[in-house]
Amino acid sequence: MNDLLERALAVAEHAYAPYSKFQVGAAVRAHDGTVFEGVNVENAAYPLGICAEKAALAHAIAAGYGPGQLEELAVTASPCGGCRQWLVELGVERVVYRNTVGELVTATPAELLPDTFEL
Repeated sequence: MNDLLERALAVAEHAYAPYSKFQVGAAVRAHDGTVFEGVNVENAAYPLGICAEKAALAHAIAAGYGPGQLEELAVTASPCGGCRQWLVELGVERVVYRNTVGELVTATPAELLPDTFEL
C-alpha cells in the first residue's frame, strides 16, 4: 500500500464527523519529503465544514509551501469537485485514493478534473 495512504487512513480516525459518520483523512507530501495531514471537520452549518484534502493542503500552505512544491496527496475517499480544483491550483502532481470497489487509483489532478478553471 502507498505510504501516504497509510498515513491518511491512520489520521482519519481523528476526523470530526458527527453528522455523516464518514471519517476522511488525507496526507500530502512536498518535494522535500515533508508530509502534512488533514481530516474532515463537519459543522452543523453544513457549508462551513472542511474536507480532509483542504485541511492537509491548508496545513502545507501555512507551513510556507505553495504551488509546485507538492508532489503527492493521498486521501481515503475520492476527492470532491471542490478539492479537485484545489489540487489543480496548488500544482499537486498526483493523487492516490481507493475507489468505491477498493481499487488503488493514482491520477493527476487534471485527469480527475478535466477542463479546470485556471487563472
